[in-house]
Amino acid sequence: MKRNKLIVKSYPRSAKKGVNKMARRKKRVKRKLKYGNIFLMLSLIVLFSLVGIYIKNGNLTKANSSTPRVEQKKENKKETKKEEEKEYKVTMITAGDNLIHSSLYYDASTGNGGYDFTKMYELIKPIVKEYDIAYYNQETILGGKELGVSDYPTFNSPQEVGDAMIDAGFNLVSLATNHTIDSGEKAILASREYWDKQTNVLAVGSYSSFEERDKIRIETKNDISYTLLNYTYGTNGIAVPSGKEYLVNVWPTDLEINDPERDTKYQQYKEQVKKDIEAVKDKVDVIMVAMHWGVEYTHEPTEYEKDMAEYLASLGVNIIIGTHPHVIQPVTWINDTLVIYSLGNLISAQYQNQSTCTYYKCTTGLMTSFNITKKVKGDKKTILIDNINNELIYTYYRSWRNFKVVPFSNPEIGNYLPGYQDVYETYKKVVQKYDSNISVAAAYNG
Repeated sequence: MKRNKLIVKSYPRSAKKGVNKMARRKKRVKRKLKYGNIFLMLSLIVLFSLVGIYIKNGNLTKANSSTPRVEQKKENKKETKKEEEKEYKVTMITAGDNLIHSSLYYDASTGNGGYDFTKMYELIKPIVKEYDIAYYNQETILGGKELGVSDYPTFNSPQEVGDAMIDAGFNLVSLATNHTIDSGEKAILASREYWDKQTNVLAVGSYSSFEERDKIRIETKNDISYTLLNYTYGTNGIAVPSGKEYLVNVWPTDLEINDPERDTKYQQYKEQVKKDIEAVKDKVDVIMVAMHWGVEYTHEPTEYEKDMAEYLASLGVNIIIGTHPHVIQPVTWINDTLVIYSLGNLISAQYQNQSTCTYYKCTTGLMTSFNITKKVKGDKKTILIDNINNELIYTYYRSWRNFKVVPFSNPEIGNYLPGYQDVYETYKKVVQKYDSNISVAAAYNG
């Protein structure tokens, strides 16, 4: 039996050296790959660390170093919500009949054919100047001295009266009164020309043409737009020229009928009032109407006043300002509409104790103030009227001279009206008759 021979191959020495060299090369490659992987891993670790630090620092800066990201998101949501709701506000004050009897323009005479009424209003000027919008009723026509000044029953007043009112801070004026046409068309046109020359003053209710009457007049303050419409109940029996009804806006009332429901002309004119309001309703934030209405020397609103107020409120009027009675009437609300039935006289020379003006009721007037706030959130807009306050004022004079309007809150009121506390309490009750929550500024208590 043959045995297989174990064959052992032998290589030359030079071949062995080649094999060993290749093995060593493989080891060196493996070693390089190992160190390369380690370096790559260390580089990645350093890179990620640096990125982490950068991101962290960025977040800290944005979050003011200590605010967690979750809280930051909440704060951003709050900021977005605040941006969605915007709020705007204006302040407004109102005053009553500027009734310029001859005693006042004699007192205001400068002796050279001119007039200066500014001292008469100097004690209310600091109050009026605080408000964005300041309204008053120009009871007598400012036809100017060129046409000749005149007294009751057919007034014509110097235009320096308007200068004094603007100087005192008033910038919103009603012109439609029962005395507008006292001195005829010329006086009305002169009055209109005077008011048209004034800057930053809106005067309404009496015009020089139908085009001017129908012109939409819009004022804006603090991003709140507003307008004023103005009507009078009549013109003391003086007919407005036919075809020139633009001279004064008359919403006629018949006191002989004394019943709004049966007063045909009164009811028909409601359509004109509605047309006037609808023409401007979508163009302004706030609609005000100044009404020259009621019966003189009565503290109680008439049925016409109440019906007019209800109708205006139903049309979306925000503020109704009443004048003409020459005495104070209540301040109240009809739904969201503020109604000031009568502000009484701002200034006049009416007797302090005549039969129709007993116990200072014609020399005690009212200045009603309030805030108008507009809130806008998306497409939704709301108007809020609040912070209502009522300042009682007194017209002082002696021997038909030294006329001056004095607030009851003024420390000097006692020098002008002894016993003013009782007068104050009497007319505070009139203001609050319909609403005891209506605020009346305290009289000076020194």
